[in-house]
Amino acid sequence: MPAQPPFNVAVVGYGLSAKVFHIPLVLALPDLYKLHGIVQRSPKPTDNAEQDHPGTKPYRSIDEALADKDVDVVIITSIPETHFDMCKAALEAGKHVVVEKPFVPTAAEADQLATLAQSSGKKLAVYQNRRWDADFVTLKQVLAAGSLGDVAEFETHFDRHRPDPPADTWKAKDAPGHGAIYDLGTHLIDQVYALYGMPQRVTGFVGYQRRGVTTGSPDSCTVLLHYDQKQLLATVKAGVVSPETEQLRYWVRGTKGGFKKFHLDPQEDQLKAAKAGAPLPEGFGVEEEGQAAAVTTVGAGGVLEKKVWPTVSPPPTYVEYYRVFGRALKGEGEVPVKAEEARDVLMIIEAALLSSKEGRSVSM
Repeated sequence: MPAQPPFNVAVVGYGLSAKVFHIPLVLALPDLYKLHGIVQRSPKPTDNAEQDHPGTKPYRSIDEALADKDVDVVIITSIPETHFDMCKAALEAGKHVVVEKPFVPTAAEADQLATLAQSSGKKLAVYQNRRWDADFVTLKQVLAAGSLGDVAEFETHFDRHRPDPPADTWKAKDAPGHGAIYDLGTHLIDQVYALYGMPQRVTGFVGYQRRGVTTGSPDSCTVLLHYDQKQLLATVKAGVVSPETEQLRYWVRGTKGGFKKFHLDPQEDQLKAAKAGAPLPEGFGVEEEGQAAAVTTVGAGGVLEKKVWPTVSPPPTYVEYYRVFGRALKGEGEVPVKAEEARDVLMIIEAALLSSKEGRSVSM
């Protein structure tokens, strides 16, 4: 019999990812989870997990958390190059695991962990939370309704205007699993993969848009995913030179219509603005008025008609990720994002990197 909730959770790391994208969602589901402990190596007076979350166990290393027999689930939010060893150790210690994206630096490592999870009987999931962006869920509904017909081009963007050299943080360092394609690109590629699966070919540009910057992790990427059998071209783009008041998010064009959406899903900004340990903000996941997508359809005689397509309401929010994971822990279905799926996304990323290096399309 599977263990029953609430499941004791240990969070590894206490940076932005833990504070914004994981702990608030775990706390939002008290029937499924209990925040049992947090690994924070060096607490500071103004940054102390134990003070922010009274009653949780303070760990100074992941080894302490893995040795705690009361821990059921480990959430890994550390830097990408540590993910493989930590995930492997957690599975071998008999814990269920959620790993922040990018899963691991290489597809080969992802495959090893997927195999280990299967042999251990423990649940392993990768935190591709943007499958639960309200605009992406809305787009899936539009596609399922057949409103666009056969899709010919699918663009998904995460562009920003940040042309100055980056701050000296771990993200700016050129290390395994770092750079725009592993950061924002992972989300965008995963969304295309969730809709259409593996492409037949990949063409990629991975490099620097910031002037004068030639070292560190690449800040931008443009990746073309060729679905030859579907006559579909998907474009994944994350750039840092994009001076727009409204950033394009999706532009999808089909034989019967088009879907265009600006602005990012609001959940990240809402979570950043919330205080540690506070309930999710009122209206969580609800976008501002006037930010809904526009759908253009082809009517009788080829006449084009443009209308607003309301964003799904109520929005599913990232809480749904942990709700699905909780059901999987109870033996009620699959984890929200499998390790094998994240491995496939990493295979696409590796093909894009090879394409960018050699100046050619890479067959999958």
